[in-house]
Amino acid sequence: MGHEASGIVAEVGPSVTSVKPGDRVAIEPGFPCRRCDKCKTGKYNLCPEMQFAADPPRSHGALCRIFKAPEDFVHKIPDSLSLQEAVLVEPLSVAVHGVRLADLKPGDSVLVQGSGTIGLLVAATAKAYGANSVFITDVNRKKLEFARSFVGCETFLCNSSAQPEDEAVRLKKEMKMDAGFDAVLECTGVESSAQLGLFASGPGGVFVQIGMGNLNQTLPLGVMCEKETVLKAAFRYGPRDYAIALGLLDSGKINVQPMISSVVPFESATEAWEKTKRGEGIKNLIEGVKD
Repeated sequence: MGHEASGIVAEVGPSVTSVKPGDRVAIEPGFPCRRCDKCKTGKYNLCPEMQFAADPPRSHGALCRIFKAPEDFVHKIPDSLSLQEAVLVEPLSVAVHGVRLADLKPGDSVLVQGSGTIGLLVAATAKAYGANSVFITDVNRKKLEFARSFVGCETFLCNSSAQPEDEAVRLKKEMKMDAGFDAVLECTGVESSAQLGLFASGPGGVFVQIGMGNLNQTLPLGVMCEKETVLKAAFRYGPRDYAIALGLLDSGKINVQPMISSVVPFESATEAWEKTKRGEGIKNLIEGVKD
């Protein structure tokens, strides 16, 4: 368990120069081979030999007292950030990766589907990247209430029993976006949500699939062809995404502190899982063992 993690460097190898014992770091939990074609062309997140934390039996996660990581996959955090906030650099990097794929321009309208952790951070990142208007959809009213306060955006409560095409019409009408959205970032992985987003996208719009759901899904390809929709898929994070995420936090453009709902000691880790299982809070953190 554990792929969203921060920590304090305990020891370093003899060739390590960028960090030293006592440094506070955010841990990027995926370690590629660095030698394959994907790594050498800047797509290390697609490395076939990736060792990703919390992917047993190939790799175990960072929910432990000591976690070993390569030098170039630990990122020193600025004094402005706490170790708790640094935990959220991992999901924020997912958001940064998706927003970068969308190639947002200042003034763009953005629809984010899903107001879970990734959706909230995607919306916040889109605003930081200069989006003119950001909208979030979800089927959970309580989550949308938090999204309004966290992101400062308009929200749309989806009717899960309605047809996606009809919901898209209602969405565009209520949000006064008759021409559709310039970019749609799907963060749920649910087929009907993806369909809604594609129907709601504007001509020439970009659709980025960030959420992971069923392996096979049905999409309205005819509508996409008519609008020349650009479809992209996002997987984790790649070069510079962690650095950009840390910069957004250090500058104050994004503040993740409101997302931290509770912190439990290492010895009571299961309490955090149970809280999350019951739908309590946004992020329930587990604090490491203290010497």
